Amino acid sequence: MASKSTSAGPVVVTRVVDASPEDVWNKVSDLTRMGEWSPENQGGEWIKGATGPAVGARFKGRNSNGKRSWSTVVVVTEYEPQRRITFALMVGPSAWCDWIYEIEPKGTGTLVTHSWVDRRSKFATWLGGLVSGVKDRASHNRRNMEATLEALAR
Repeated sequence: MASKSTSAGPVVVTRVVDASPEDVWNKVSDLTRMGEWSPENQGGEWIKGATGPAVGARFKGRNSNGKRSWSTVVVVTEYEPQRRITFALMVGPSAWCDWIYEIEPKGTGTLVTHSWVDRRSKFATWLGGLVSGVKDRASHNRRNMEATLEALAR
């Protein structure tokens, strides 16, 4: 019997950044730099022969929350240069969630839309909370995503 997702829907935050779409894209698509903006992600490296973002490329990220730390592997599932990158957090063969960055020109700046789509089962939600110390992942991620876009804007 398949596990049912406990997802309540995606978390979506947006922000206009006073920078060119090309500059913003170069930052959000370089996952090795994500730790410069994210309160939880501490950076990481491309793995299994990947050297940058492309569909199928894998990345191992380092994360922390207070005294807890863990690593994750994501695989790029969508890559539309200068427009959209989606990467799925993988635990074994299962995608627990998707992270999405979309950019578009907005006046003299760039509109950045950052989304998180929860795909975890009830068990995966419990296990993720145990590892990360975060019980309400959607609320936690919304705060972190807002902080990430704020830091990106600076």
